Amino acid sequence: MEECRKIGSCPTGQAVVTGGGNLKARYVIHAVGPVYRGGGRGEADLLKSAYRESLKRVTEKGLTSVSFPAISAGVYGYPLEEAARIALTTAIDYVKDHDEIQLVRFVLFSQDIYDVFTKELKRIM
Repeated sequence: MEECRKIGSCPTGQAVVTGGGNLKARYVIHAVGPVYRGGGRGEADLLKSAYRESLKRVTEKGLTSVSFPAISAGVYGYPLEEAARIALTTAIDYVKDHDEIQLVRFVLFSQDIYDVFTKELKRIM
């Protein structure tokens, strides 16, 4: 929290890095996804940017792996299927040009969310 206070705010669609504190991870990438307001206010671009900016922080820190939640798909109300498609396509597109990243993991908090991500991944691939 001390590091977050020093950083201050982070605009929607951006990401910042702090140390991992007592976590097993060395770093925490804090990404700010959009609140879904019907899809006509640039939410898709902002969500894509949140993932892409997070992945850029991974590259900048020289990391080889990253774990993501389903950004904006909870209390921010983003439709899960679209959120999954954006998350997966953004990650796939980024790692195509950044072979230093060996693992992108999605940590999903229910079987339903996992099933949607799996279905969307099959559509993409």
